[in-house]
Amino acid sequence: MYELDFYNKVGKINGWDFSHLQVSTEGVKWNFYEEVKKRSLQSDVLLDLGTGGGENLLRLAPAFLFLVGIDFSSGMIEKANKNLGESDHLNIRFSQMNNDDLQFPHQFFDRISSCHAPFHSMEVAKVLRDGGTFMTQQVSEADKLNIKLAFGRGQAYEEKDGSLKERYVKELEEAGFSSVQSYEYDSIEYYKRPEDLLFLLKHTPIIPEFAEDDSDIDIFNQFIKENMTEKGIRTNSKRFLLVANK
Repeated sequence: MYELDFYNKVGKINGWDFSHLQVSTEGVKWNFYEEVKKRSLQSDVLLDLGTGGGENLLRLAPAFLFLVGIDFSSGMIEKANKNLGESDHLNIRFSQMNNDDLQFPHQFFDRISSCHAPFHSMEVAKVLRDGGTFMTQQVSEADKLNIKLAFGRGQAYEEKDGSLKERYVKELEEAGFSSVQSYEYDSIEYYKRPEDLLFLLKHTPIIPEFAEDDSDIDIFNQFIKENMTEKGIRTNSKRFLLVANK
């Protein structure tokens, strides 16, 4: 796994803003933050773990009484506060904090969300009220599988698909959650241009140390040739969703 300095560096480069990428998907079964919204009340207080630049909380603001976003990257929180200052929302706060040491009162939040961010089940249970809900979307081991096979390495490359989901379910149950529901999808992604896929690989940990060796570019170019379709360069996006009730 990449450490804090990696994410701080990426945050300074692009703020995790992938909105300019030209990519289309087929088979996505849900939008994570819409699922959070559907399972919440307007009187709820929400904590978002790994909030990044806070864009998702800004969109959710009208649906909650109060929202708190945390991230361990100072660069991300700086960007989140800048985005907040450019909005008219008064019910959001952002703070730099580690997910494995949540500095909030016990049972303070009604809902807690975590999208592609690691979490500590006991810490989540500590600050979530009885009857509250925790929701997380995570990247499955078989995500971007054809890319990892092409390079012979990658994030969770040699791990069994479904291992992370099984571990998180077990940890949540051990932390005292009364029920944990799981869902998953394996959608198709099409990156329109080689530079779109190149940006993804340079700024995410899908392929460790991507392009530090010249051979990676040769592999990348061959991958483009073999996976280019009329819709774009084809790969997959595999995600799982956990809904845990305390």
